[in-house]
Amino acid sequence: YQYDCVVVDLTLPDGNGLDLVRTLKADASAAGVLIISARGALDDRLTGLELGADDYLVKPFHLSELNARLKSIIRRRQFQGQQQLVFRDLVAWPDDSRVFVHGEPITLTKKEYDLLLYLLANAKRVLTKEAIAEHLCGDAVDSADSFDFIYTHLKNLRKKLQEKGADNYIRTMYGVGYKLSRE
Repeated sequence: YQYDCVVVDLTLPDGNGLDLVRTLKADASAAGVLIISARGALDDRLTGLELGADDYLVKPFHLSELNARLKSIIRRRQFQGQQQLVFRDLVAWPDDSRVFVHGEPITLTKKEYDLLLYLLANAKRVLTKEAIAEHLCGDAVDSADSFDFIYTHLKNLRKKLQEKGADNYIRTMYGVGYKLSRE
């Protein structure tokens, strides 16, 4: 599976969290890495960051800080650190789940919103049905009999975009997948 971000505690019952970070980096994982630990010494923090972690958070911490740091890592990884995503006449604000087309707000379901963000994060790539299904459903996609539910979400998302004047934003690449259309 491909993960957006991995939260690693250094003190694990069956090993050291730094070994997990080393493994992720050796496998060239694109996932962001956030280390949490009770070890707050400068040497421990430097070691974790030098191994390739994106951030290091010392316990105890507030959950709101953990959430903010996770959002920051994901924003840097997926959206090049941008607070807003702009594609043609569409503007999305990932941190507060808002989407506008021609300056007008658009109401999307959770799955439609997640699908749109996934398309925006991969605006230059063709996304397969399998990749979209895994993104929308996570590990549960393994038990799916088919990926027909993707067609429903794409149809509904396209319809809502068209109602706001954003025609032909999502292009079907027959036999391959879907991508955002710059035309």
